Amino acid sequence: MSLAAVIGVPHDSHGEEVKAFVILEKDASLTADELIAWGREQMASYKYPRSVEIVSSLPMTGSGKILKRRLA
Repeated sequence: MSLAAVIGVPHDSHGEEVKAFVILEKDASLTADELIAWGREQMASYKYPRSVEIVSSLPMTGSGKILKRRLA
């Protein structure tokens, strides 16, 4: 994985859930389900992402910061 961004997305009963956007390295073959399973093992139950979206790029500012408000 070369770059990732994590945001909160609305959830009916919990209020908000964790969603991750991930850019994989060229030869990586991970799936979204594998990343969620890894997070479930390595992180506290309220921290691991419930959904993962594998993307080719993330919206960035001119100074290189990720524009999280443009992710959904």
